[in-house]
Amino acid sequence: MIMISWLLITATLFFIFSLFFVFKAGDDGGLPPGPPAIPIVGNLLWLRRSSLQNVEPILRDLHARLGPIVTLRIGSRRAIFVSDRNLAHEALVARGAVFADRPRPLPATRIFSSNQHNINSAPYGPLWRLLRRNLISEILHPSRVKLFSHGRQWVLNILTAKLRASAEANSGVVVDFKESIQFAMFCLLVLMCYGEKLDEKAIRDIETAQRNFLLFASKLNVFAFLPSLSKLIFRKRWNTIVDLRQKQADIIVPLIRAREKHRAKQNKEQDDEERFVYSYLDSLLDINLPEEGNRKLTDDELVTICSEFLNAGTDTTSTTLEWIMAEMVKHQEIQRKVFDEIQQVAGSEAGEVKEEDLQRMPYLKAVILEGLRRHPPGHFVLPHCVTEEVKLNGYVIPKGASINFMVAEMGRDEKVWDKPMEFKPERFMEGGEGAGVDITGGREIKMMPFGVGRRMCPGLGLAMLHLEYFVANLVREFEWKAVEGEEVDVDSEKPEFTVVMKNPFHARILARRELPCMGDGVVHE
Repeated sequence: MIMISWLLITATLFFIFSLFFVFKAGDDGGLPPGPPAIPIVGNLLWLRRSSLQNVEPILRDLHARLGPIVTLRIGSRRAIFVSDRNLAHEALVARGAVFADRPRPLPATRIFSSNQHNINSAPYGPLWRLLRRNLISEILHPSRVKLFSHGRQWVLNILTAKLRASAEANSGVVVDFKESIQFAMFCLLVLMCYGEKLDEKAIRDIETAQRNFLLFASKLNVFAFLPSLSKLIFRKRWNTIVDLRQKQADIIVPLIRAREKHRAKQNKEQDDEERFVYSYLDSLLDINLPEEGNRKLTDDELVTICSEFLNAGTDTTSTTLEWIMAEMVKHQEIQRKVFDEIQQVAGSEAGEVKEEDLQRMPYLKAVILEGLRRHPPGHFVLPHCVTEEVKLNGYVIPKGASINFMVAEMGRDEKVWDKPMEFKPERFMEGGEGAGVDITGGREIKMMPFGVGRRMCPGLGLAMLHLEYFVANLVREFEWKAVEGEEVDVDSEKPEFTVVMKNPFHARILARRELPCMGDGVVHE
């Protein structure tokens, strides 16, 4: 009771004290302009909780009034938002080394990145270079990616079987496309990460632990304001996230032990050779950290890095696939052009669109690029931070401030794209405004769904392969049509881990070919 009274008195005094301040629009110290801010609290009262969850409309309004670079204050922290593609190129490409750092995480949440021992959150320096180089050379190099072609075929069979089952149970309508594609992509990433084709229950257990942890972690914004005090006030929330993290470790650590046991065998048995393939985890087990006494990665760090790999490649790809398939249901002529291209390149009798066929399908690639431009799965890149105080567009960018780049706004810039809210793959064909676009942003930024510069997503090539491969084979396998009486809503969005369709995507599918029957009355893939 005494504690509650003390908190109420403190809060009241703080509120009265705050009334004496003149709240300026926020250009103190040469910072980019921003809305009125209360000392210590910042813009939290002005933003409100609902706005924090979907801040884009507010930012668009601020940019329209204050210019292409603005500042928000979240508690005691400053967050700078850039909406202009030329400023983004100047910062991330021309001055990439200065803008390549990451903000320090809140003390209360640092535990969940193993003290920044993963690629996304590691400071710009030796650890980040080591982890990123390992990922690119050991797993994302084209020669390595090719080794998992059997895995993509396996996952494609899982996906098409689930879609058929969903359609059969719902009078030809797929009602759980999002869940089906997420699970399929997760199966593939688990194989690449741990090197095993686990059974469905084991994969579901990993998926559930990952998703529960991620969804609850999104509720940790409360720790942005006075982290030490918030950790006491929201003790129940803190305990819940710690428990979810432990459940994640309880599932992943046995996979690590199994991998180590396999690697330790001198005379590997044949069944083990068939069970295990080289994986991301294998490469991580071989890493030594020179800057930290040449030690190995701990179990906690391995859990963090493996989780990062699964998170980065699952929801982003599955979300983009859902948007693209929805657009092709809404625009049947686009779907027909993709199917015609598949027929011309792979042939009408092909059981699968193979990966080598994809290089000869320019229209398919245009559809993928338009999907990424119009519906980027992330509307912001992960926050950047400068290694030293600099100026951008005449404003001071202080060391330690979070710098955020608005991906969706750049891909929908009317100065670059004709009718940017329309879905037009032809804009990426010869003569279109997107022909020959460089999505790495090296020359200029027209769109940046994978980010640009030194912190650009290293999985760009793998993501493009997965998007092209699965879109092509889903169109080859099924004809996708709208459900009678239902509108396909490709304009309404909502933020989750990625930016997803607000209204669930349903479609009626028709098989384009008969599956072979083996004489037992069962249709086989």
